[in-house]
Amino acid sequence: MKRFISLLLLVVSILPMHAGIMRTDSIMPEDSVVTDTIADNTDLQLSLPDRLRQLLDNDIFERTQVGIYVYDLTADTLVFTHNERQCMRPASNEKLVTAIVALNDLGVTYNYQTRLYADRLPSDTDSVFVGHVYVRGGYDPLIDADDLRAFAQSLKAHGITRITSPIGLDLSMKDDKRMGWGWCWDDDCVPLTPLLYRNHDSFADNLRRIFREEGIDWDGTTEERTVPSDATLVCTRTRNIDQVLLPMLKESNNSAAESLFYQLAAQGGKPRAGRKQAVAHYNALFRHIGLEPSHYQIADGSGLSLYNYLTPEAIGRLLRYAYNNDDIYRHLHPALPIAGEDGTLRKRMRHSAAEGNVHAKTGTVEGVSTLSGYLTTATGNVLCFSIMNQGVRYSSTGRNFQDRVCRALCR
Repeated sequence: MKRFISLLLLVVSILPMHAGIMRTDSIMPEDSVVTDTIADNTDLQLSLPDRLRQLLDNDIFERTQVGIYVYDLTADTLVFTHNERQCMRPASNEKLVTAIVALNDLGVTYNYQTRLYADRLPSDTDSVFVGHVYVRGGYDPLIDADDLRAFAQSLKAHGITRITSPIGLDLSMKDDKRMGWGWCWDDDCVPLTPLLYRNHDSFADNLRRIFREEGIDWDGTTEERTVPSDATLVCTRTRNIDQVLLPMLKESNNSAAESLFYQLAAQGGKPRAGRKQAVAHYNALFRHIGLEPSHYQIADGSGLSLYNYLTPEAIGRLLRYAYNNDDIYRHLHPALPIAGEDGTLRKRMRHSAAEGNVHAKTGTVEGVSTLSGYLTTATGNVLCFSIMNQGVRYSSTGRNFQDRVCRALCR
């Protein structure tokens, strides 16, 4: 019995270490062990800026960084700032920036497209189809069985029930990089490929399975090949931008964010476009709202990279821009996690004025915790805010501070 108790205590002591090394956002409980605490007893008689200064009066900020930007969108006035121009790693707050840039440049009606081609269609006299079939990837992270089944049924409708050559997979939409610039080698990341199946790198396997189920005779072999210019379009499957924004923002789906990053890159029409072409869109919007792009660094679309650098002010200014552009805001705001209700905020800020009120994007990588979004004050004013904690040993330290700031703002 003593041995069992000793083993149990050892396991309990190890669990917090595993919680502390989570590198991507996930829906998880607060860390089991918290060494830093921040008092939540702000004086309601004080002004809002003074209440926030009370929260900042804590010794954890002697050894960690924090930046805050709060803007009253209703009154069009700056409410509070602290280290708002300090560059920090945004973690998955990068996804919020990606969403705003994508909605601005791609448009709110944008559709992903994954296309099926054949280089020739069989005639009535053909007994066997001897041509080639191609799938051109459009980096839709949500392709599922229904899409692949539609491909199979379209081929059969054209009289193609047997394929004697490898199916060509056209990956020319993006460059050949499988990992983002600055991603950690020990992150378990979905590769950057324009042909995914339900957010996994298993498109060919599932194409093989579903074609077999649909009665198409094909040995399952594939090869990377570009669609010929004279090939015939057989079927197109589309996905609208809202369908991708939901998992990207609510659940912090990294592949969804990277897919939008490469949609932006591909807008110039250049094959095998990459990071350089995507970042040009971010920089253009930065300049448009009065920010100097050289002050920041965009390494990827998801925030996984260690090379991303943004400031609370930059994120706050983008949130202001989105709010003032109705097309962007009405697609962005509903896709954000809601405190105490859903997404990566479903277990945070419960039983407070912030619950059901704060709509914000979380961010968590090793040593970094961020939160940026919108809320409504007790007087009915809409605020945007960005809070960035860096150098925290436990992500819960940053989350607890951010939650207290949000509760103070909602009162």
